[in-house]
Amino acid sequence: MKYHLIDNQLFIKNRKNFMAQMKSNSLAVFNSNDIYPIGADSSMPFEQDRNIFYLSGVDQEDSILVLFPDSPNPKHREILFLTETNDHIAVWEGEKLTKEKALGTSGIKTVYWLEDFDKIFKEVMAQCETIYINTNEHYRANTATETREMRFNKKIKDQYPAHSVAKSNPILQRLRSVKNEIELDIMQQACHITEKGFRRILNFVKPGVMEYEIEAEFMHEFLRNRSKGFAYTPIIASGNNANVLHYIENNQECKAGELILLDVGAEYANYSSDMTRTVPVSGKFTDRQKDVYNAVNHVKKEAEKMLIPGTIWADYHVEVGKLMTSELLKLGLLDKADVQNENPDWPAYKKYFMHGTSHHIGLDTHDYGLLHEPMQANMVFTVEPGIYIPKEGFGIRLEDDLVIQKSGEPLNLMSNIPIEVEEIEDLMNS
Repeated sequence: MKYHLIDNQLFIKNRKNFMAQMKSNSLAVFNSNDIYPIGADSSMPFEQDRNIFYLSGVDQEDSILVLFPDSPNPKHREILFLTETNDHIAVWEGEKLTKEKALGTSGIKTVYWLEDFDKIFKEVMAQCETIYINTNEHYRANTATETREMRFNKKIKDQYPAHSVAKSNPILQRLRSVKNEIELDIMQQACHITEKGFRRILNFVKPGVMEYEIEAEFMHEFLRNRSKGFAYTPIIASGNNANVLHYIENNQECKAGELILLDVGAEYANYSSDMTRTVPVSGKFTDRQKDVYNAVNHVKKEAEKMLIPGTIWADYHVEVGKLMTSELLKLGLLDKADVQNENPDWPAYKKYFMHGTSHHIGLDTHDYGLLHEPMQANMVFTVEPGIYIPKEGFGIRLEDDLVIQKSGEPLNLMSNIPIEVEEIEDLMNS
């Protein structure tokens, strides 16, 4: 891995918190992700299942974690199964975790090789009554491909039909949404790397540059700072491309007078950052662009103040809609009749701001979190209002990542990343 070793106290604490929510005499199982094929002998880069990583820190394929807090054998209350490494694997694929290094990474003392899994698992299943299976129940989940975890869950239900089955997901949704201080430090590092990338491109952008060249500048800066790269597919959208919310082609020329919407974020140690900035290709905003930009920035600042413990996500979005409506009226994009005659299910402001304002962020860019439950301290949310005006040939979105505090306004992990019009113009013309 490129990132520095994470303090294993994070994973020890995460397991402790998870096991405290389990039913008596139950065990839970978590599998690594598959390595997905492309064709011939090619495969996609490995990405670890976020739940086994959250609970163990193991960032390696073909790994299994078993948690059995009530096991009669103290050695079997936390078990890690890994592929046995050898000299041949070391030569062809690089060094894998040894049992000693797995202990250092995870804090788990009992480590078996994967070849022993069936024997040990049969033993522990005979001693428990309930098995927790790991399912993806994220509200935006899209799993057309059958995962390793799905195959395992089917197999277990067939082999052990007399056991009760419980879901790990509700426990993980709540635990993962509230960040540990170690996690916040990692996320801050991801945001620092994103800042370096953004400052780099401010000196690079000019008329005639291609969107993919800007993408390459970000990637260069991310990699040289121990990131694997982008936390999600980057959006480098010049001109009217910014009005396509998930524009990812990044293949057009940036022209004088246009704006470029940059929705990018570095990952670090599997944790995401998520930033959006909008900058002028020529280094100066027009008066109209500046007015719209400042309107978006005003909505963002006011929305941030509402990220406090107790806030309900849906209610928050209603209030942000009111803020945006006010700004759109000032800009002449809406009139009073538009607002008076609006459809309550699709308010007038959604003509120009049609997406949500905030989502959880952490190990996933759209991270776990139960949106119907009140916000809590140490949850991390994005704030990302935008105004999109196809008829005028530009769209503007601004986005930062913020940590809810016990009291007062949230902590902005991106407070050092330039956002004000004057600061961006000064840096682009320095």
